[in-house]
Amino acid sequence: MRQAEQDLWKEKLGEFREKTEAFYGGEMDKKDYKGFSGKYGSYAQRDGKAGMLRLRFTGGIMKKDQLKFIADSIEKHHIDLVHLTTCQTVQLHNLKPAQIYDIMEHALEHGIVTMGGGGDYPRNVTMSPLSGAEEEYFDVAPYARAAGRYLLGFIDKKKMPRKLKVAFSNRPENVPHATFRDLGFTARRDGTFDVYSAGGLGANPRFGLKVAEAVDPEMILYYIRAMWEVFLAYGNYENRAKARTRYMQQTLGEEGYQKAFQEKLQEVFASGEDLRIQVECEEIKKTGDGTRAEGRWIVKQKQEGLYAFHYHPLGGSIHPSRFREIYDCIADMDQVEIRLSPDESMYVIHLTGSEVRRLEKVLDDGAKTLFEASVACIGASICQVGVRDSQKLLKAAVEAVRASGLSDEALPQIHISGCPSSCGTHQIGRIGFRGGVKMIDKVPNPAFNLFVNGCDEEGRERMGKELGAILEKDIPAFLVEVGKASDAYGKGFDCWMEEREEEFQQIGKKYIIG
Repeated sequence: MRQAEQDLWKEKLGEFREKTEAFYGGEMDKKDYKGFSGKYGSYAQRDGKAGMLRLRFTGGIMKKDQLKFIADSIEKHHIDLVHLTTCQTVQLHNLKPAQIYDIMEHALEHGIVTMGGGGDYPRNVTMSPLSGAEEEYFDVAPYARAAGRYLLGFIDKKKMPRKLKVAFSNRPENVPHATFRDLGFTARRDGTFDVYSAGGLGANPRFGLKVAEAVDPEMILYYIRAMWEVFLAYGNYENRAKARTRYMQQTLGEEGYQKAFQEKLQEVFASGEDLRIQVECEEIKKTGDGTRAEGRWIVKQKQEGLYAFHYHPLGGSIHPSRFREIYDCIADMDQVEIRLSPDESMYVIHLTGSEVRRLEKVLDDGAKTLFEASVACIGASICQVGVRDSQKLLKAAVEAVRASGLSDEALPQIHISGCPSSCGTHQIGRIGFRGGVKMIDKVPNPAFNLFVNGCDEEGRERMGKELGAILEKDIPAFLVEVGKASDAYGKGFDCWMEEREEEFQQIGKKYIIG
């Protein structure tokens, strides 16, 4: 980040300090403060006594100096809670105002911007975390970075749709959910992008509509600008709950929206503004050291002899000390960097065989099975709008499954959201849970609604089917029973669900509250 850009963002922090002091001094209510502070990437936590700060990393790309900055900040401010998010950001929790100011300002010196990390602004641009390191149609990272820079320029422009989310996918696995974001670019074999728009999870979920095919990658900013123009013309500013791009599918109809997008796109082209970009892919000159490495969490890269290590802390809640330990391990390793993943995990990429073995010894507390690599939002103990504690549920479920002795293939990665916002992406999980309340004899009971058979793969997307509510206390037992039935079939969970789904349904009926 250039010095002029740093200075520009730092100038904007004065008002944040003023309003934050007013809030914590009791002169501003939580709702008003939330509406203001989100622009700066910070929110008050549920108890109103501390705050969180969201550090943006475009495409989830974290360089070593940025990793060190986080480690330094954690130690300087004694930070005790850190969360990796499904939008490839890092959330620092339990912060006092002075800590927030200090981290927010000094983060800029390391190219980390918090502005627009929350509120009604362009959010962190996401991408496939192994782009450039795995077999793919092409490396989308340079385009994600260009989009991220461009979108920062919209933060102070005329009103944006809420949470404008842009994603880039390098292959059909569609890890960043590019086909159901506000705007998504999916790579094609021919080196171009297909473009999807007006999608999103949460209330009134929608898959994106394809608005363009075979787009030259150098033209992507025209499509971002067109997305903004469409919302300015047709977005719902009267009802904040519906001020998301996906609601335009309802108001305009699918064909009407696609037509509106094309009309705005042509206006952008006709404006004469030159938004073409030229990018260069990072050249990986590093070669392997002859050491072979294999394991569940070791990924062989497309670069001969290089590997990525996949580390998934439980529920994305990484122990703060891990940042220093990772940095100390990789500091002298050439071209190594971190890639945050949309499933609340991280990859350390461009490792030789001996380097990945060194790192594996440091990161020995991560998920051991696919189920333990499940996704859970930060939950109601921290989040203002949360209904249930997703982290607590996941911890209880993992403990029960470990004690049951199930095989590694018995259960899939599950997705847990503490409320309908779907920060835990429950709607596209093989098994998903959404926090809520179930009334029994007029008494509210903690519960989660069960969703099954969601899919995020490009071309096969589907929302999970909602089956009903299960009491929170019964969910670990439900998952163990499902796992035992899957194990008894002997072919793994996916095969069992495809061939014996009626067994799953019967187990569900025993736990679902009518």
